[in-house]
Amino acid sequence: MSIPSRSLGRDVHIYNASDPTGPVLGGLILTNGVTNANFYSMVEVFLFFDSNYVLRHEDGTDVQRDEQALRPGNFYIVTDGSITVNDESWLVRTMSVSSGTRVAGFRDAVRDRDRRCVITGRPALSAQYGIWRGFEAAHIFPLAYEGHWMERNYGGWITIEPSTGGSINSVQNGMLLASDIHQLFDGYDVSINPDDNYKIVCFQLDSHGIAGRHIDQQFLDDPRRPVDQLLRWHFRQAVLANMRGAGEPVFEFDFPPGSDMMGEIMEGPKAAERMEFELFSRLAGVT
Repeated sequence: MSIPSRSLGRDVHIYNASDPTGPVLGGLILTNGVTNANFYSMVEVFLFFDSNYVLRHEDGTDVQRDEQALRPGNFYIVTDGSITVNDESWLVRTMSVSSGTRVAGFRDAVRDRDRRCVITGRPALSAQYGIWRGFEAAHIFPLAYEGHWMERNYGGWITIEPSTGGSINSVQNGMLLASDIHQLFDGYDVSINPDDNYKIVCFQLDSHGIAGRHIDQQFLDDPRRPVDQLLRWHFRQAVLANMRGAGEPVFEFDFPPGSDMMGEIMEGPKAAERMEFELFSRLAGVT
């Protein structure tokens, strides 16, 4: 079974200038809104440097840390020091539409606050009738990894505790998203960079016209909005999943009734991590 890679379609590639024909260190599918400064900050997520460096475009010009739009092409890291690839694991994740008594309050709080897809801005027009079809309350940090959440005390970022479900089900760990955008967000194909005025970043081809837009001020002014630390965590995960090395796999998530879901997962990459996610995503919503 052929597993597609997140590197397919990359038009930006990164190499060590001292080994220009060596292995690719990373890359990017370039979409609207990615600036030179953004590029530097993303490179510094998955690569470590012990001295100053500069990114040099294949045409020989050095890339400045400015707000000019990044150009496609090969980029070479010029440095007198060493370059180390960050081996930090990213949390394997596909779709995480949770149900159960633990998440009912989370869903209702997110709906009440947002009433629209936060990323596209599309309003849930039928919400006034209690109809939310096409919209889903998405966890920023996935409920399936609550053990990871607790071990690292991410709940310390939460200031609005839910009445039930634990800190991971706080409204500050959620956003209302259109169903298709929820899939992209859970798959790290789309993220929000809180350190660049809440810019929407697409790591795969953008078919929704959202890349480079910014989250609206109405959302940012709400005291119940997600905490920046969680948005920053998700954005870092997206960079690690999409930009490092030769590319991470893209996982199948569409398993029609009667298909061998477990068999397909076990035959694919990162089988143990995926099985853990699928198991806990189904149990995490239950009291």
